[in-house]
Amino acid sequence: MGKFDAKSFNEKNFKYSVEHPRVPNLKTNEMKKSKVLKGSEDIRNTLGASESSAYARIAMKGLLDGQAVNYDGKTDITATGTKTFERGVVVVGRAKAWTEKDFAEDLTGEDFMQNIADQVADYKDALDQDTILSELKGIFSMSTSNEDKRFIEKHISKIKGNMSSTTLNSATNKACGKNKKSFRMVFMDSDVQTNLENMNLLKNLTYTDKDGITRDISLYSWNGRLVIVDDMPKTEGYFDATADTEGALKIVANTATPSADEIKLEDVTPYLDDRALKAGDYVVLGTEYTTYALGEGTIDYEDLPIKHPYGASRDEAKNGGEDTLYMRQRKVFAPFGISYEKKVQASLSPTDEELENGTNWTIVNSGEEAEADRSYIDHRSIAIVKIVSRG
Repeated sequence: MGKFDAKSFNEKNFKYSVEHPRVPNLKTNEMKKSKVLKGSEDIRNTLGASESSAYARIAMKGLLDGQAVNYDGKTDITATGTKTFERGVVVVGRAKAWTEKDFAEDLTGEDFMQNIADQVADYKDALDQDTILSELKGIFSMSTSNEDKRFIEKHISKIKGNMSSTTLNSATNKACGKNKKSFRMVFMDSDVQTNLENMNLLKNLTYTDKDGITRDISLYSWNGRLVIVDDMPKTEGYFDATADTEGALKIVANTATPSADEIKLEDVTPYLDDRALKAGDYVVLGTEYTTYALGEGTIDYEDLPIKHPYGASRDEAKNGGEDTLYMRQRKVFAPFGISYEKKVQASLSPTDEELENGTNWTIVNSGEEAEADRSYIDHRSIAIVKIVSRG
């Protein structure tokens, strides 16, 4: 079997599969497809009308506040006004191109450009999912103001071991109090979902068919929230252990020569717990999982118009003839209650790394220069929670 341009071919007996025409795509991009995203007329009207706009600040009207005075016939009534809150939203632009040579089709009889075209929508969903996850990573790295730090403290729950029956309820209550009812969906890795399923903590959703028979479907709920299984962030690293923990490694000094069940102190990285390690302690290699609980409509989303979202070109000479398909997009993903401040951004569109930089994010506020003068949106109104666990 030969190869040309990374394509397998054999002029005598090689045939491309009809039943399974391409390698399976295991990325489901469920966060992008879910009801977490909702359209925003404000963003559409502000950024959608002009291709030259890459960033905008959208105002929100404030609530009444202030302490009432005693109405006793001798105390003056004092008046205060309302403040305007501002949210920064950024346009994320992405582009990609794919090229196929005529000769590859001549050798194999397969239309590889059509294979590309058939997958572009899924590819774009994966791009968008990456953008959303980068934004969430940035949001949970905020530290500009005291209110940002309060959000981080309240909206992240780190579990020392596996999830339990009380994890979700406690995490959403810690973050939002009575507003925990706003949470609708939980996005988790399949390992976490399997662990919860093994503990009978997930409820099978059912449907009733036309004959009145109720059947299980392969969807679950957890504490009344829809469980959505997808590729969520996870990290391989070292956790605290004891000598009796299965697979435990004893930490030795950096100058020592470790045996099979030992590890140098400098090699315990990344270390995913929070004590000061020393020689003689024990750690074990494991996986740390990130689970997100989100409310319906938590992220405002707009797919902005651009002049040429798709384009094709043909070069008759290069490599004997080849076609190229181009894709471009400009989109906004704006989490409710969080402002993108554009403090660290080199061009008119942020990279994933810039979206992950907590310096670029802050809780929506009234915008005064001094933090002491600002009013912040109540973090409990933001239905976003991050749960970190071993499984």
